[in-house]
Amino acid sequence: MSKVLSLSGVSAFYGQIQALKSVDIDVNEGEIVTLIGANGAGKSTLMMTICGNPRARTGSIIYRGEDITNLPMHEIARRQIAQSPEGRRIFPRMSVEENLMMGSQVVKFADYDQQLGLMLELFPRLKERFGQRAGTMSGGEQQMLAIARALMSKPKLLMLDEPSLGLAPLIVKQIFSAIRKLNQEMGLTVLLVEQNAFQALRLAHRGYVLVNGAITMQGPGAELLARPEIRAAYLEGGH
Repeated sequence: MSKVLSLSGVSAFYGQIQALKSVDIDVNEGEIVTLIGANGAGKSTLMMTICGNPRARTGSIIYRGEDITNLPMHEIARRQIAQSPEGRRIFPRMSVEENLMMGSQVVKFADYDQQLGLMLELFPRLKERFGQRAGTMSGGEQQMLAIARALMSKPKLLMLDEPSLGLAPLIVKQIFSAIRKLNQEMGLTVLLVEQNAFQALRLAHRGYVLVNGAITMQGPGAELLARPEIRAAYLEGGH
């Protein structure tokens, strides 16, 4: 199984504050890998470091055999890595269609219609809202749009940052079902950062636990889900 992404000894800082401490993570082709941890553990920082902001102070980030640790952010984006960031960050004044077009900037025009068709099939709600201004949609619809916009670039690696945040359970189920479909039917490799540990570990092939910027545990999703210390720290009360 070939590696799509490999972080080795990656540390990152905000000023004097160390946010990531010698992190090692591998994501293999065709896998869903999830990163769970409490709020403030460094999950979003890890995503942003892969994209080049903040820069890794130590260690290396290898993407499909190429060292991208010090590449400019726009060069990393051209490598078919797509991110759906925390908080969605859609363009609220633009229509659904225009948002999707913004996501397709790096795609050859010939692929646009095909990719658009796939997205509207994956998220039928977006088809219904196609001409609507994105800012007037519900949180769940905006999250679907954020993921679809990321996918319009035909990525080899999709990075999702807290896709279930603040959404109703039924919408969360739909979002995770779409991620599973993308992985199983299209072979898409996914790196998922998620506070909803139960849903994330059920979905993922493998998982990593991040505590205060350091990886403390890793293993198959189902195995981590069964561990009493994971259940006590992340699952008690909610599930």
